[in-house]
Amino acid sequence: MTAPRVALFGYSDVGHACLSLLLERGVNVVAAYTHRDDPSERLWFPSLAALARDHRIAVREDADFREATEVSRLADLRPDLLLSCYYRRILPPPVLSIPPLGAFNLHGSLLPRYRGRAPVNWAVLNGEAATGATLHVMTDRADAGDIVDQEAVPIGPDDTAGEVQGRVTRAALLVLERQFPALLAGRAPRRPQDESLATRFGRRRPEDGAFAWTWTAAAIHDLVRAVSHPYPGAFTPLGADRLTLWRTRRIGRVGSAAPGAIVVREDRACVACGDGEWLELLDAQVNDEAPLRGAILAERLARRPAPTA
Repeated sequence: MTAPRVALFGYSDVGHACLSLLLERGVNVVAAYTHRDDPSERLWFPSLAALARDHRIAVREDADFREATEVSRLADLRPDLLLSCYYRRILPPPVLSIPPLGAFNLHGSLLPRYRGRAPVNWAVLNGEAATGATLHVMTDRADAGDIVDQEAVPIGPDDTAGEVQGRVTRAALLVLERQFPALLAGRAPRRPQDESLATRFGRRRPEDGAFAWTWTAAAIHDLVRAVSHPYPGAFTPLGADRLTLWRTRRIGRVGSAAPGAIVVREDRACVACGDGEWLELLDAQVNDEAPLRGAILAERLARRPAPTA
């Protein structure tokens, strides 16, 4: 019996991890569709394209499926199954109809919540206590197809998006491995998404990390967590400079001061926020200088102008 032929569409950490899993299982991956790396984007994840080429898998970057020749190229590969793992483009119906076993996507949230881009970052930013990974049927609407399987992961109150993303990647692999035999057999379970529960969020950009000390401590803390390493960071003016925060801690109401006031308490840098709560700055940097922590950070900020609100 001929091994089922799989076309993989993927990018980022989840795409690379899923291709690694398929290779470990000896799956017949006939092509890897991915994106060219954006030179303006910090690449914190391994290259799916490089992994595919190392295993002599044909790689197609930024394929334009509005072109009939590109659709025909995929059809000529005769894939039995199509898997999408953090691929950044919506695939049109002519593509989704090619594989007889169907087309399925892995998404980094518990659908129908957090459809769209950067689902983990948005979940952390919004103070969610959990998220997860969802395997679902692909349609011409992003992240809207029937759910095959899901795996939840927790989000702690101080967890960063990078830490949560690692859990989501592991959850995605668990779901894929759990359901892969059913996908190959054409017997994957399906349940419709509840559209009344659906939420959707868009792409985040580096400039979206800007904040003001007039915000609540919770809002600032959650933004810091959402865009900390490996993402561009949360930032605000510090006099004529720029202060980027990588990690903070909420410490409640410890005094009365105007938003942005810096107080050094036992070698800890603390800043007043707009709701009267304070944040301790655990990891931060000024402009492009080296990150500072603890007593060194407190001493450095004590010698500078107070952050502006």
